[in-house]
Amino acid sequence: MKKNLVIVGAVVALILFLDQFIKVYIKSHFAPGETVSIFGDWFVLEYLENQGMAFGTTFGNKIWHKLALSIFRIVAITGMTYYLIKQAKQGAKRELLIVIGLIVAGATGNLIDSMFYDFAFPYDPCMGFNHLEGSGVVTDCGIFGEIETRHTGFLLGNVVDMFKFQAFWPEWLPWLGGKEVFPAIWNLADASISVGVIMVFIRQRSYFPKEKEAASEE
Repeated sequence: MKKNLVIVGAVVALILFLDQFIKVYIKSHFAPGETVSIFGDWFVLEYLENQGMAFGTTFGNKIWHKLALSIFRIVAITGMTYYLIKQAKQGAKRELLIVIGLIVAGATGNLIDSMFYDFAFPYDPCMGFNHLEGSGVVTDCGIFGEIETRHTGFLLGNVVDMFKFQAFWPEWLPWLGGKEVFPAIWNLADASISVGVIMVFIRQRSYFPKEKEAASEE
């Protein structure tokens, strides 16, 4: 059990390090909206920030919306960590433990942004990704006039995104022709969560054989 937990802990630590390293680098070296090609024109780095959930999904404009999301992340991380340790004690497969670790690492990576980035980096209320209509927080942005911006502070920060696929469906496809295959901009934490969830879905029979057998007998 201890060996498995050490391995999972190392995986989580590595993902968190890489996720935060990339985000800090992007915030320190990229201008908002700046794009740099990585693999030709189909995979690029584009600096954006989002105020909500994974892949830039928004989540309301009031302070309690963002707080609720951050608190949910904390509860989810705590619950998943408890579940991981419980599964390790019960002799679960190492693969399952690593998959749970991927989800924990991803959720923690995005939570770190919300917790600390408003304190670690200068905040510009006039920047586009800080605008939030209906927030009630008004700031004077010079020639742009008064603009409503998001709330700031602990658990209220934006999440940094940077990875984007620029692949398009063939023009001849009905409904999808010419549209982006995956238009969202994401980060390593989002990818870690997604891989973990997909693995649980496609490998659930291998991960939870006893639960499946018990359910079928009932």
